Amino acid sequence: MSSVKGWKKCRVRDICNLGRGRVISAQEIERNPGVYPVYSSQSLNNGKMGSIDTFDFNGECITWTTDGAYAGTVFYRSGKFNCTNVCGTLHAKEDVCIPFIAYKLSTLTKNYVSYVGNPKLMNGVMANIELFIPISKAEQAKIAEILSTVDKAIEQTEVLVVKQQRIKTGLMQDLLTRGIDEHGTLRSEKTHKFKDSPLGRIPVEWNVQPLSELAHVDRGKFTHRPRNDPHFYGGEFPFIQTGDVTSMIGRRVYTYTQTLNARGTTVSKEFPRGTIAITIAANIADTAILGIPMYFPDSIVGAVVSPPNTTRFIELMLRRWKPILERLASQSAQKNINLEVLRPLLIPIPGPEEQQRIGNLYNRLDINQERMEQKLLKLRSLKTALMQDLLTGKKRVIVLS
Repeated sequence: MSSVKGWKKCRVRDICNLGRGRVISAQEIERNPGVYPVYSSQSLNNGKMGSIDTFDFNGECITWTTDGAYAGTVFYRSGKFNCTNVCGTLHAKEDVCIPFIAYKLSTLTKNYVSYVGNPKLMNGVMANIELFIPISKAEQAKIAEILSTVDKAIEQTEVLVVKQQRIKTGLMQDLLTRGIDEHGTLRSEKTHKFKDSPLGRIPVEWNVQPLSELAHVDRGKFTHRPRNDPHFYGGEFPFIQTGDVTSMIGRRVYTYTQTLNARGTTVSKEFPRGTIAITIAANIADTAILGIPMYFPDSIVGAVVSPPNTTRFIELMLRRWKPILERLASQSAQKNINLEVLRPLLIPIPGPEEQQRIGNLYNRLDINQERMEQKLLKLRSLKTALMQDLLTGKKRVIVLS
């Protein structure tokens, strides 16, 4: 796209002055607390590591991480701030739109990181990065405005996703220890009767039963060796792996990364729709529910819940015991659990109607969260597409004078 009318080629050094932050220790931040942020190499919290009572920079600036795991990560900064010596700085020396230059560089810098030893993108390399940009600052600013609007929508949606998850986690903690009565009221010891059990205090209406009495629990299998023999794969039968479960925790699984052919099914085991898939090796006690029949290897256990108990409630309880199962797994030479651990696992269990009420409430919360997650994915895809089009001149923006 180097022949786009109204765009030009330049190098970073042509339009920006390069600099670097200074050494700012954690002790300095502790000694001199203030309101002016200190930015460093971390990617969390926009790179902020604290605040002090003085500032080194004032105005618009680009910082980037010069070395370490996040080398080449670009940030737009404005106002009064500080940055440490693992940050390079760019200040405009031509009349350019700094937010636009930041967006442009964010698509390029990772290509210039040196991975010889510690990852690095030093000032000398940054200075010579070639840019292709609009000549008009107004066009640069319009592109930056569009991308910034999408960024704000992404940030707002990310906050909502985190909030939804926090609400869901807190509510489920209450529901799985106290439950809800027939009037839809969350129980408490002040308003309802509770009793002692091997698992602590539970509502008097609840019982404690081993998982084996609530579900048929069996291990997947793939008996042929070597496991990767191509003669058994590539057919029409879904064959899910630990990663397929881990990527869909608590959700219904319809997708898969591998399939078996008819020969493969003879050395494996199929589980029906609605089975709770439980990972038992490496990733311990991650759970998901099958949306369609699938085959498992022996690194996954299937729990087929027996009526009148509900699959969602049992899945939620298994997820609640994940930390305990992980601790049990760490006691073995290889991190895993087996049927002898899962089948006797004690589950506090209410009646079927209450299980259904709890499951329905969880499903409503999860559907709302999933909608937010899908919105977030669409916004991120939109931003990627816009950056590919607008930052290269493939699509032009209209600038009103």
